[in-house]
Amino acid sequence: GNPMYPPGPAGMEETGDRVASAVFGDRSPGRVTPIPEAPASDAKHFLTGNPMYPPWPAGMEEAMFGMGCFWCSENLYMAKEGIYSSQVGYAGGDINNPSYQDVCTGMSGHNEVVRIVYDPKVITYGDLLKVFWERHDPTTKNQQGGDRGTQYRSGIYYYSEAQRQLAETTRDKYQDELEATKAAKGRQISTEIVPAPTFFYAEGYHQQYDAKPGSRRYCGLSPTGAKLPA
Repeated sequence: GNPMYPPGPAGMEETGDRVASAVFGDRSPGRVTPIPEAPASDAKHFLTGNPMYPPWPAGMEEAMFGMGCFWCSENLYMAKEGIYSSQVGYAGGDINNPSYQDVCTGMSGHNEVVRIVYDPKVITYGDLLKVFWERHDPTTKNQQGGDRGTQYRSGIYYYSEAQRQLAETTRDKYQDELEATKAAKGRQISTEIVPAPTFFYAEGYHQQYDAKPGSRRYCGLSPTGAKLPA
């Protein structure tokens, strides 16, 4: 199977996917305060050295994407020119301050997401969307490669009407391209495009995971091979 994330509670079994679901017992009620393993308030980004928490400098904008394993999605963006900071976390569920264990059961409803803080004068939202569409499979609902579950769903979480419009325009273009090239074997894009939900930081060990020494170089994303038309 695929490599597992850092170990969870005792008794957690590998199932061939990254983690076994539903080994953590009943659904968590969530928390009033952030999980204790979240990055410290003064934490710095492993690559950029910039803060991991707002306020961001004037002129910066945010983007949020779900596209499978968040180690992999953050890795696609974090070293690009114009990226001020990036964080991985959980969004779109129905409890507050979930832990990785809560999200892995699938019962909390959260997605694994990357939040990107970028300078639109250097890298545009359109540039970020091109990476989003081309570097994962937006047609396999709740799955990327061997990673299965609602926490791996394809999603664009917009912060403005302009972001929503560009997300929808590029989705339609990419669907046309998938049909023209047969790259998705007739599957339709299943990406959810919704207003950005509350972002809850994932545990510190997940942040910029692929940039850190000793990381497992795991990539669970399954691109279709189709390119987004200009």
